[in-house]
Amino acid sequence: MKKVFIIAEAGVNHNGSIELAKKLIDVAVEAQVDAVKFQTFKASNLVSKNAQKADYQKNNMNDADDSQFNMLKKLELDLETHKELISYCNSKNIMFLSTPFDHDSIELLNDLGLEIFKIPSGEITNLPYLRHIGKLNKKVILSTGMADIGEIEDALDVLYKAGTRKENITVLHANTMYPTPMEDVNLRAMITIGNTFDVAYGYSDHTLGIEVPTAAVAMGASCIEKHFTLDCTMEGPDHKASLEPYELKAMVKAIRNIELALGNSIKKPSKSEMPNISIARKSIVAKTAIKKGDTLNETNLAVKRPGNGINPMRWDEIIGTVSSKDYNKDEII
Repeated sequence: MKKVFIIAEAGVNHNGSIELAKKLIDVAVEAQVDAVKFQTFKASNLVSKNAQKADYQKNNMNDADDSQFNMLKKLELDLETHKELISYCNSKNIMFLSTPFDHDSIELLNDLGLEIFKIPSGEITNLPYLRHIGKLNKKVILSTGMADIGEIEDALDVLYKAGTRKENITVLHANTMYPTPMEDVNLRAMITIGNTFDVAYGYSDHTLGIEVPTAAVAMGASCIEKHFTLDCTMEGPDHKASLEPYELKAMVKAIRNIELALGNSIKKPSKSEMPNISIARKSIVAKTAIKKGDTLNETNLAVKRPGNGINPMRWDEIIGTVSSKDYNKDEII
């Protein structure tokens, strides 16, 4: 079984500071995730000047400014910052990923040599954007928050027609609410995505805590993405719905344990339980003293531990046979 690919989503939780971004990378390295992901955008390309913040963003930020543009402008990472973060990730042996939100950002990340392109939920209905990424013939991770099955099909068709191969695509089930209420998670939809499109599937999580991504792995997710931060109480749109460093570690540990526990699907005694077979199972034993020549029957035989004698599944075979020797009570036949 291939290892689950775990993406720690730093997103915009660096608050525009390269020092904070590097600290987030350190946390991701320590938690032993596979990749740390940021977001690449130009505010002027992403939102119009009069676009309002989402309600969760307004609730999570204390400033009176409701403009998405002003919020995002402070969270942009320029080309030099990208180069610095990529080289920092390389030095720490962790994969750098970033989600592009516009055409310039797609080109910027492509020029920087990114191997995997993450398409966020909000762009699943953006045909020119999907076509642009599809043409790059890179690995693609497609988030599907807010989408129905028809919209996922349309997006995949655009990617395929543009030149991306099916085996290079992983589709993530997601819910675009921060945090996602448990009753809205609908993890079974992840399986529906995998079965409908015959693609690798995973889950991008916005719930609080780590149970849901761990459950997703138990249900076959090959990729997990989860927001994290240095501190949930920091100022910014996504901190509140992000894991703190100790929780990120716990999630990775839980996922790796579940991976091990899933095993190979063959039902047989495991290595660790083999020594317990003779201790926990039973054998056919003498219920009372038996003399050589006595007929073995239900009154002089019993089934007791240990299990290193005749298997009780052969009970009917033994009943009615003649004892070939003397037995004391409790002696294995």
